[in-house]
Amino acid sequence: MFILETERLRLRDMRLDDEAAFVAITQDERYQRFYSEEDGRAQKYRELTRLFVEQAGERPRRAYQLAIEHKATNALIGTVCLRLESDQQASMGCGMACHSQGRGLMQEAASALAGFGFASLGVHRIYAETLSRNRAAIRLCSSLGMRQEAHFREHRYFKGLWWDTVVFALLRSEWSHQGRAAPTEPATCGSPHPPTGPTDESAGPPQ
Repeated sequence: MFILETERLRLRDMRLDDEAAFVAITQDERYQRFYSEEDGRAQKYRELTRLFVEQAGERPRRAYQLAIEHKATNALIGTVCLRLESDQQASMGCGMACHSQGRGLMQEAASALAGFGFASLGVHRIYAETLSRNRAAIRLCSSLGMRQEAHFREHRYFKGLWWDTVVFALLRSEWSHQGRAAPTEPATCGSPHPPTGPTDESAGPPQ
């Protein structure tokens, strides 16, 4: 199992027994403000739990869809992911339970995973897409040092509305220049096997 630890959090592979907690987090109406009706269904998150568990076993590994556990309680409070693409690119997504927002926990989790991506996976560029109305997600991207690269007008349609989306990105050289600490190896149970999401505090969908 892949595990990456921060001061307050434990980022680990999803497990099948995370399903109930994961679904509960996503069914809060505040969590679903920026999701379509289809993407907000409980059944979708049950299916995603199984998919994330399967992806963790793929070799080479292309997706790090991790559960966020609070060390103080061992409770699952959200998810954060890094999806590897061609040309050393990766997309990032995240989502956090509404009761855990506003404490800097999502920034702590996303920063740790971005650092791992740059330092250990050889990622050159990490990007995230979110809705332009999701101000908290935009603040999160900015706190990671990401720059806005694009603004797509009326790019998504759901809940009877057209929504603009924005894309933020960060280069490995920019991350290094910020002097951020980046773990070079995760804590693991077994071998890490390196490879060859939106709520009020999220950037991109969790899938």
